[in-house]
Amino acid sequence: MKKIAGIWMLLWMMCAACGKGDMAIPNVPVNFSALLTDPRLLRLSSPGQGVLIKDHGVAGLIIYHKLDGSYVSYDRCSTVNPDEKCAVVLDESNFAVTDKCTGAKFSLEDGSPVKAPAKRALKMYNTSIQGNTIHVTN
Repeated sequence: MKKIAGIWMLLWMMCAACGKGDMAIPNVPVNFSALLTDPRLLRLSSPGQGVLIKDHGVAGLIIYHKLDGSYVSYDRCSTVNPDEKCAVVLDESNFAVTDKCTGAKFSLEDGSPVKAPAKRALKMYNTSIQGNTIHVTN
């Protein structure tokens, strides 16, 4: 009897662990390069400015010129329900982005969540400047 109870307990624990797991932004190849004088990137000439780039990453890219002068890039795919691939949009302040599907907000300085239901930071990509060219890769 103890053996049967043990098997049932093991099966119950296995089924309980099969719930919706911690979903992440899918890994896709990212290799974006452009001159900083590209019309799409002109806003990046001043710190505290961001631009949205389509057709790269899962839902597009955000490239942000941080207040300290460095650059950072994120996937536009919100980390809230990433399977829906809801692309975040720049806020008027240009220091944050908003997931229009859920209302979640993320800081552009480090990608961290700043308003619920966001719990995880935006997916960050490697960003480098070589001469007058910005490179975003993973």
